[in-house]
Amino acid sequence: MSHAQANWRPSASLDALRLRASVNRRIREFMAERDVLEVESPVLSRSGTTDPNIESFHVDFSGRTDGGSRRRWLRTSPEFALKRLLASGVGDCYELGRVFRDGEAGGRHNPEFTMLEWYRVGIDHMAVAREVVELIAACLALVGRHASVCEITYGALYVAHLGVDPHRASIDELRAAMGDVRIDPEGLTRDDWLDLLMTHRIQPTFRNDTLHIVHDYPASQCALARVRGGEPPVAQRFEVYLGPLELANGYFELLDGAEQARRFDADIERRAARSGPFVPRDEFLLAAMASGMPSCAGVAVGVDRLLMALLGTTRIADVLAFDFARA
Repeated sequence: MSHAQANWRPSASLDALRLRASVNRRIREFMAERDVLEVESPVLSRSGTTDPNIESFHVDFSGRTDGGSRRRWLRTSPEFALKRLLASGVGDCYELGRVFRDGEAGGRHNPEFTMLEWYRVGIDHMAVAREVVELIAACLALVGRHASVCEITYGALYVAHLGVDPHRASIDELRAAMGDVRIDPEGLTRDDWLDLLMTHRIQPTFRNDTLHIVHDYPASQCALARVRGGEPPVAQRFEVYLGPLELANGYFELLDGAEQARRFDADIERRAARSGPFVPRDEFLLAAMASGMPSCAGVAVGVDRLLMALLGTTRIADVLAFDFARA
């Protein structure tokens, strides 16, 4: 039997496809109730993400470009375009759509997946984190479930689970906290060890009926978030977990265009040091930030991950009409 003959049918069940439709409908109702505007932004753009831990697909356009680059990047997130809309005065907005990441295919990853991203003007990241919890609770109700909520700082989480202070522990202390988990240490940074501790030691202990809001990340993991001064300084970002699955990542958004340019350039340098592909920084975003962006907070939610959690499956194929192998 050929591959096509064996795999032409959907990877998800009809019930899973119906649940996805119900979740999409509930998301739109949730946003409409809060007067958050649905928008659509480009899937192809002149710039990809400079984040050295995320790889973008690219295509080369064969038609007229009027002097622009022929190379265009498939978005890994609608973030940059949505921030340009914010700078133009659109106000609270969201997008529900497909995003793409190269090299990410497996049990919990598909190269194309669905992301919900929204931005709220005039509130901080913790207010948005609580909105995320409200939305997840509304989706859990679709399958007759509910979850308790645990709100905890990144530092307190690591102390409680591992007995180490993630802001001050040495790399050797972090490595020791891995316990019986064996990892090749070659080339790993301090932040790499912190991420491994989260994925291998902490997340697996999260109960399926608990939502965790983890906030106040190390400043070195600020991404596009503001950094709050103090000892230690912390990134004003959060992540939300339902059971062991990370569902959301949000920020009190950086507004300083010059600082954003420095972060882009630092990413590009790290990419070069790893011999990774060059990705141009998004000059449209930097121009928008220079023109003035309102104080806002935003979040990205992995809709496929949310569906996996609702169905109690560890296979992303179970919530996709056709996974990568069948696409």
